[in-house]
Amino acid sequence: MPFKPVENPKCPKCQKSVYAAEERVAGGYKFHKSCFKCGLCGKMLDSTNVTEHEAELYCKNCHARKYGPKGYGFGGGAGCLSMDTGSHLQGDDVVVNRAPLLPKAIAKAPEGEGCPKCGGYVYAAEQMLARGRAFHKSCFKCGDCSKRLDSVNVTEGPDKDIYCKVCYGKNFGPKGYGYGQGGGTLQSDTFSVSGQAPKITVIDTAVIKAAPGQGCPRCGGVVFAAEEVLAKGRQWHRKCFKCHDCTKTLDSIIACDGPDRDVYCKTCYGKKWGPHGYGFACGSGFLQTDGLTEDQISANRPFYNPDTTSIKAPPGQGCPRCGGMVFAAEQQLAKGTMWHKKCFNCAECHRPLDSTLACDGPDREIHCRACYAKLFGPKGFGFGHTPTLVSTDGAAPVIHDPRPNSGPRGVAGQGCRRCGFAVFAAEQMISKNGLWHKRCFSCADCGRSLDSTNQNDAPNGEIYCRGCYGRNFGPKGVGFGMGAGTLTMA
Repeated sequence: MPFKPVENPKCPKCQKSVYAAEERVAGGYKFHKSCFKCGLCGKMLDSTNVTEHEAELYCKNCHARKYGPKGYGFGGGAGCLSMDTGSHLQGDDVVVNRAPLLPKAIAKAPEGEGCPKCGGYVYAAEQMLARGRAFHKSCFKCGDCSKRLDSVNVTEGPDKDIYCKVCYGKNFGPKGYGYGQGGGTLQSDTFSVSGQAPKITVIDTAVIKAAPGQGCPRCGGVVFAAEEVLAKGRQWHRKCFKCHDCTKTLDSIIACDGPDRDVYCKTCYGKKWGPHGYGFACGSGFLQTDGLTEDQISANRPFYNPDTTSIKAPPGQGCPRCGGMVFAAEQQLAKGTMWHKKCFNCAECHRPLDSTLACDGPDREIHCRACYAKLFGPKGFGFGHTPTLVSTDGAAPVIHDPRPNSGPRGVAGQGCRRCGFAVFAAEQMISKNGLWHKRCFSCADCGRSLDSTNQNDAPNGEIYCRGCYGRNFGPKGVGFGMGAGTLTMA
């Protein structure tokens, strides 16, 4: 039996056998790798930019030139108005497709069963549906402008043909002012014969009168649901829902109901019914006083009485400074007493105070820290403010005794060990021998202020610093003492 080689598919360009190692597939045909290029410009192609048309290959640009739609509105970029068919690319140096161009035979279908455009059978792979009828993909185009259609922009006309939306609007859509798309906005083909212009209808909402108190508050006509706008429980025509003063069209966001039962925009409402004068209104109406006399402006001006003594309080319950009643909105607290915010300042320099700066003095007044230190703080070298030893009146400053000299005496054995007055918890200092005021807690000899780290309890019931304690009660003689007093026998 003679050997019969396997038949391989032929390349549509060169009509030679195509083997698996070099084949490229497009449109159901197999091409050589070297033949897989554009039939017009000769550009090498791949699967992303190849377009097949009747066994011939094209790049996307050449296919659009040769077979794509032409004219205004088609194409892209500078080629928007291009009528180029690619004829300048069909020279002698360009490889011409040698694939045989066979006429496309269309099998006719029975009447009413095939494509409504060409009458041929429509197979599932190429069918496009419109109103239950199947079209070929190539026949699925507008009946007027032949624009390619899809399921998004197809429109079926009453003549059982298919159109794009623009052509359908021109042929079957409404005519006149306000209809159509693009250049067909002012289309009035139905009036072209008679020469009449489109008639504009003005609707009078007051033709159908409503019962008193039930219709539109502006025109008195009946308000139907399709045109109803609500404001404060009343129904308005959409056409009548405008500002009473400037006739600006309103909606539910910017409408304001006035006390005269009419509606206004926010600006007109503010001018007519809002507060007037300095600090009110908006924009250029900051000082707006339309419609008001000087007397009315003065009468409506906010009044503020700065006199805190106008309302007297019962004795011992008001502000310690002025004696007036102190309300919660203006109160300031200091040592259990309530002060007006206006009165809560230093009694000496009148500096405004707050809870962190105020110091309660023994005279039941409040002071800033500086004035408190000048009046009640310790005096002398090392105390006070710079310069330390200043004497403003030419005389030597009087040494102020920091120990208490007034107040309740403590019970025997329970008061301060130094002054004998009662010691409260906020100012007490504790030693081995008893309680002390903070101001009395100092060395009995040199007067140096002490604390729990450097105080020493003496056998006589007093407290001393370490140096004075060692001098008075420490061991004496060689090897003891402090500094130059090491050998002292005093």
